[in-house]
Amino acid sequence: MAAFRVPKGLLWRWRRNPLRRRSDALETWIMLVAWVLTVCGGILVGLAAAQSVERGLAQQRAEWHSVPAWLTQDAAGPTPTEDDADRVWAKVRWIAPDGSVHAGQARVLAGTAEGAAVTVWTDSDGRHVTRPATASEARLRASLVGTLVGVSAAVVPFVCGQLLRGRLERRRLDQWDEEWERFGPLWGRKTS
Repeated sequence: MAAFRVPKGLLWRWRRNPLRRRSDALETWIMLVAWVLTVCGGILVGLAAAQSVERGLAQQRAEWHSVPAWLTQDAAGPTPTEDDADRVWAKVRWIAPDGSVHAGQARVLAGTAEGAAVTVWTDSDGRHVTRPATASEARLRASLVGTLVGVSAAVVPFVCGQLLRGRLERRRLDQWDEEWERFGPLWGRKTS
């Protein structure tokens, strides 16, 4: 049974080699750490953000509830029909769980008459809020936010690693220039 072999050129920076400089080994370690932080950090931060968003939306679904409200004025526009789903803003009034009366604006079908019953969403204090996200909408939002945050978090160590690698490359080129200035003129001498 043959042992597991890595392709010859893949790990060249890790092998002992008289031509390997200290900067090559340093660059290898920097890039390894940068990639580990990029991949693991991006995944962990993205998962944490997604869980946080999903928990927040689940809390909204648990605390927010629909209550009946009544139009205090006619909604602008023509009388609504089955195929006409245009919605307009209209003033409504509702009663909070504590018995207090609240007023605000809600989206209703165009042409709805004053006094018609509509549904609005409120929080535990009776304040008007938007309809909470469904479980599937919450999963979608959480995954999108988690992906965006994870990719954004992964960019930081990746860019830092690339900047350090570029700095090492410039330093290595400067060292080569210095060595060439020292040894380049010696190549022109004749030995005989």
